[in-house]
Amino acid sequence: MVTLLTGISQLATAPGTGARRGAEMGVLDIIEDAAIAIEGERIAWVGPRRAWTGTAAEERDLGGRAVVPGLVDPHTHVVWAGDRLADFEARVSGVPYEQILARGGGIRSTMRHTAAASVVELIELARPRLAALVAGGATTVEIKSGYGFTLEAELASLEAINAFIGHARVQVVPTLLIHVPPGNPAERADYLAMVTQELIPEVASRGLATAVDIFIEREAFSVEDAKVVFGAALAEGLAVKAHADQFHAIGGVECAIAHGALSVDHLEASTPGQIAALGAAPTVATILPGVTLHLGLPAAPARALIAAGAAVAVGTDCNPGSSPLFSPQLAVALAVRLNGLTPAEALTAGTANAAAALGLADRGRLAAGQRADLLVLDERDWRTITYTLGASPVVASWIAGRELTA
Repeated sequence: MVTLLTGISQLATAPGTGARRGAEMGVLDIIEDAAIAIEGERIAWVGPRRAWTGTAAEERDLGGRAVVPGLVDPHTHVVWAGDRLADFEARVSGVPYEQILARGGGIRSTMRHTAAASVVELIELARPRLAALVAGGATTVEIKSGYGFTLEAELASLEAINAFIGHARVQVVPTLLIHVPPGNPAERADYLAMVTQELIPEVASRGLATAVDIFIEREAFSVEDAKVVFGAALAEGLAVKAHADQFHAIGGVECAIAHGALSVDHLEASTPGQIAALGAAPTVATILPGVTLHLGLPAAPARALIAAGAAVAVGTDCNPGSSPLFSPQLAVALAVRLNGLTPAEALTAGTANAAAALGLADRGRLAAGQRADLLVLDERDWRTITYTLGASPVVASWIAGRELTA
């Protein structure tokens, strides 16, 4: 059965296939008075309304509104327990993060609460967060573990994430995140042995994640640690990703690229060397403007990355500590204000390139054969997706060929 969507004032989408790199990111296919034919979960045809010659069982008039691809959020941490409100109040009052940690706050506070929660509790806590991302235009969302720390708690987090697969209105992509090392350096070797010899093999054998991510930073894991983790993940057939250059450039970008990482995320502290490396590699550079807004960090150098020929994606990094941002549309809009992307580049970063950051080739574009994920906007001009702040310009979402209903 074919459904034909008409009454589309403008249809805007990245052209081609795969990640768009460098100057390509600013080039969109824009069709005026467009139509989209959907058959099952896929797009069967896209073009000017006047060019449609097929037959449709149903025709839907979208009322002269703009349509863009569904947004892909390639970096979230929406499964957690507890809150960081006291940390937030202390930080904005000038208390250094080291003191917050000494008081029992910070990320280890989230880890304690998450480890103490049941799978059912984690699911219920994550449900409204995921719903908020959908309301903000997400049609695919990556969710990382990483607040469990122990073998049992990490598996519980991944079980909670997997509970949404097939039962949520949005497609969920699970990732195992190796987030922080033990507080006692003497325990690091044993912890890495658990991760590589028990946790990663168990996750792979049960199909609980499609990729393994690791936080490479002075206060987190070293490049040498990452090499061990990447090797274990790749040996199990899992893709790899990395948090890198958030505070210091210590070689995480180069290590991730050398291991064929799908993406390297954060990049606020990247220098010309890392920027050039990403410009020459297939690895996607994922920027997270919510962190810049919330923590006051320097913005990731998106303009320099694009000038170097990199593929740039954007995500929310939705989490309780550094980016309580629950709207991928707002992340795209902030990437324009904080990272210097043009509206066209930001749309590409939040759709085609975000899909590439997850290794997904069947979404992020409006083209025949792609999954029918699309957003209907509240204006005739597609640029409202990158313009609006504080309210969602999305009036309707279609995921895998079906319109979402309340």
